[in-house]
Amino acid sequence: MGALLKGLSEKRIAVVVGSGGVGKTTVAAAIALSRAREGGRALVCTIDPARRLAAALGLASLGNVETRVPAEAFEKAGLAARGELHAMMLDVKRTWDDLIARHAPDEVHRDRILKSRIYQQVSGALAGSQEYMAMEKLYELATERDYDLVVLDTPPTAHALDFLEAPDRILDFLGNDTARLLLAPAVGAGRIGLRLFQLGGGYVAKTLSRFTGSDVLRDVAEFMENFQGMYEGFKTRAAAVRGMLSKPDVGFVLVSSPSPLSIDEALFFHGHLRAQAMPVAGVVANRVTPDLWEADEPLPSAANLAAALDAAKAGLGDGELARRVARTLAEHQVFARADARELRRLRGGTTGAHVSVPRLGSDVHDLAGLAALGSWL
Repeated sequence: MGALLKGLSEKRIAVVVGSGGVGKTTVAAAIALSRAREGGRALVCTIDPARRLAAALGLASLGNVETRVPAEAFEKAGLAARGELHAMMLDVKRTWDDLIARHAPDEVHRDRILKSRIYQQVSGALAGSQEYMAMEKLYELATERDYDLVVLDTPPTAHALDFLEAPDRILDFLGNDTARLLLAPAVGAGRIGLRLFQLGGGYVAKTLSRFTGSDVLRDVAEFMENFQGMYEGFKTRAAAVRGMLSKPDVGFVLVSSPSPLSIDEALFFHGHLRAQAMPVAGVVANRVTPDLWEADEPLPSAANLAAALDAAKAGLGDGELARRVARTLAEHQVFARADARELRRLRGGTTGAHVSVPRLGSDVHDLAGLAALGSWL
C-alpha cells in the first residue's frame, strides 16, 4: 500500500482539495477505488458534472443519490474488489431544498421559501453555494450512512480557501440583520403592503428601489424574514460541519500540479488548514514530468545515440534520428528538472505523505486507469 493510502487507511473522511484543473476528481475516485479493493465500503462524491467519471466507473450517469459500481465493471477491468464502491454527483439545488425542508418550522414556511424567486437565485447562483452544499452533503453522508470511507471531491474554485470560507459568507448573507432592517418596509400583505413601502419606506430602501424595483426588494425582504426562524438551525449545522472537519478520522488531501501557481496555492491552503487545526493526510503532485536521466550524468549527445539507433530503418539518414532524439531528451529534462524544483518547494512547506504521480501515457478513462493511478498513491 502506498504512503498516502496507508495514511488514509484509518480515516472515515477524505477531503480532496486544490485549485482547478489539477486532477482532483480523478485522484478522489482513485482513493475510493483503492479502499473498495482493500475490502472497505467506499463512496466518492464529486461536484464535477462531466460524464467522464461516471463512464470511468462503469455507470451510465451520476446523480444526487449514491449508486453502487456494479461487479461487472470490476470484472471487465480485470480487478477484484473485496468491498463496495459507490459514487454520486452533488446536486446543489436539491441539497439546498433538503436543508430548507430539514430546518423549516412548518410546511407553510418551507413552501414559501422554496417558491421564493430570491431563494431560486440564492440556491443556484449565490457565490459559495457549491462549497457550502458540498460541506453539508459531506456531513449528511458521514453521519447518516455507514461507509468506511467517504471521499469528497471539492468544487473547482478560483481559490482553494473558498471551500472553507463559503459557509461563513452564506450565513452572513442569510442572517444579515442590517439588510433585514433596511428592507423591513418591503414586507407587507399584497398591494397594501407594497403601497405603504412605496410611500413610507426608509430613505435607503426607497433609493434602492429606484435601481432594483420595489418587487425585487419586497421579495428579498420576505425571503429574509421567512428565513430568520431557521437561521440558528443553519448556524448550528455549519458549526457541526466545521467541527467534524477537525476530527482525527478526517484527512485533507491536497492535489497540485507542478506549476508554480498551483504550488503556491497548495502551500497557502496547507498553511490555512494547519492554522485551523485541520488534519492534512498528504499532498499529491499530479502530472509530474518524470526525470529520465541521472542528474549528475551528462545527457547523451547525438553522436552517442547514433550508434544505438538504426536510422536507416526509420528513413532518416545521416544521424537525423539521433539528433532528434537527443533534442527531445534535452527538452524533456528541462521540464523534468523544473518540476523537480517546484516539488522540492512543495515538500519543504507541507506535512503528511508526499506522492508524485507522473504524466501517464493516456487519460484515465476506466477502472483499470483509476487502479493504475491508485498504485502511485
